[in-house]
Amino acid sequence: MAELDEDYGNYTYEYYMEYGDLEELKVNHRQKETMHIISVVIYIISFVLGLIGNGTVIWLVAFKSKKTVNSVWLLNLALADFVFVLFLPFYIDYILRDFHWDFGLVMCKLNSFVSVMNMYASVLFLTVLSIDRYVSLVHLNWSQKYRTIKRAWVVCGCIWLLAAATSSPALIFRDTVRLHDKVVCFNNFHTQDGHTAVMRHVMIVVIRTAVGFILPFTAISVTGLLLTIKVNQSGGSVRVSSFSKTISAVILAFFLCWAPFHTFSLMELSVHSSLYLHSILKAGFPLATSLGFFNSCINPLLYMLLGKKVRRILKHACLDITKSSLRELSQSISATETESVPGVQQDSVPEEPVESSAL
Repeated sequence: MAELDEDYGNYTYEYYMEYGDLEELKVNHRQKETMHIISVVIYIISFVLGLIGNGTVIWLVAFKSKKTVNSVWLLNLALADFVFVLFLPFYIDYILRDFHWDFGLVMCKLNSFVSVMNMYASVLFLTVLSIDRYVSLVHLNWSQKYRTIKRAWVVCGCIWLLAAATSSPALIFRDTVRLHDKVVCFNNFHTQDGHTAVMRHVMIVVIRTAVGFILPFTAISVTGLLLTIKVNQSGGSVRVSSFSKTISAVILAFFLCWAPFHTFSLMELSVHSSLYLHSILKAGFPLATSLGFFNSCINPLLYMLLGKKVRRILKHACLDITKSSLRELSQSISATETESVPGVQQDSVPEEPVESSAL
């Protein structure tokens, strides 16, 4: 018999005690468990803050700031998080319906694909940001010659392709099945051989952990360590900008948010040998997953709290919007007052006094 225990709709938490048919899968959820309620709250907060924050960053970087290599990295990182949070309502609905998937097979596959691709894209963009920061500060001559906006967009295209390719198992294996009065969205490894199913599951977890955590963490740690050594040796000749400090905070936040999820993923591989471990994963996996999702709304907050340039651009943009709104309001009031004066036509009103009164 194969038993399947869903986590919060993003990753299938499954373990195999014996081998059997799909019809014998059992789902046992307790909607009112404390961890579940906390996860729902985190999902809602992530959706609201992520939508507003990442939308603001995309608007600022794309339309209000100077186009640079750094802005290319930040724009793509914000786009990845923004697309992801757009799909969070599906997870929230799934939980509130007591884990009943009501959106069909296509959305089951697409929803999981987008969430996994966001994880890969985010960590890969952060890795490139870390490496680029090291190169631009330490190898200045090389970066001035080869570090261009056009090449940055080419790298971003490669990152999106790699993220999509490593997320493709969600499109292949994600499936829906009706169990009693519910439809669940889960990983169906399309085999009656339990050993083959376990091996496919192990390969997915290993690849996800290696590409989505261990290798990027190693690259970011090495470049960060080398940069720290170089700054100390330079005696102040290599200056670390506020942008560099902001990126360090973003990288740290990513790994703090995703480390519990990857830890639980590795623990999951041996869950079939321990009922105690199964209990731990059942309680902690949903919260670890929601914590990883929460990362999608943290980045914009860090940009605004730590990035002086971002705060300055945002301040000027808000002032421009306020001035424009007040100008339009003033013109509208002036036009209304003019129309209310008997014998005075709107066309006869000089344009210059109206604009002067608006300012």
